[in-house]
Amino acid sequence: MPSTSSPPLELPPLNRQFVAHFGEMGSKWGINRTVGQIYALIFLSERALNADEISELLAFSRSNVSMGLKELQAWRLVRLRHQSGDRREYFEAPSDVWEIFRVLAEERRRREIEPTLSMLRMALLEEPTSAEERHAQQRMREMHDLIDRLMKWFDDVQRLAPETAMQLMGMGATVTKVLGLKDRLTGGGKRGKAAEK
Repeated sequence: MPSTSSPPLELPPLNRQFVAHFGEMGSKWGINRTVGQIYALIFLSERALNADEISELLAFSRSNVSMGLKELQAWRLVRLRHQSGDRREYFEAPSDVWEIFRVLAEERRRREIEPTLSMLRMALLEEPTSAEERHAQQRMREMHDLIDRLMKWFDDVQRLAPETAMQLMGMGATVTKVLGLKDRLTGGGKRGKAAEK
């Protein structure tokens, strides 16, 4: 009777290179190396992986893999799956890269941008007691208005269909030219005209 045991799991060189790089970049994005590598592995995989497979492929301890998976679930970057007849939990990344970007951006906004906007709103409600505070409050208002405008733009982009959003991003230089043309047509102003003289 032929053996049904599976061969040891091993990453192809190209996959290993991507996983290693993603781990190194993780610390720059606010996650540790282990979590970055776990995510990269799941992202590249053609099928959902269980914690034992992840542990074997990356040579990580089972406890490190479990903690990493919990963090990725908290970020909503991996989804839990169950397979019929198997009590183990399997994990997969969303297949649509736009969905991954959207979720990541939403989580960063909730964790990092919203608290800053909240602090700025509270600071702008304060009555300044000196010229120094009035200057500081004006600078905070400028920061608040910029972040608030960016978030409204981001909300608009989020409502677009993925293919429309990708098309919009691909129009970068074209949009810049149109905006520049609009400025000239509307006199946007006088600075452009003055520069031409």
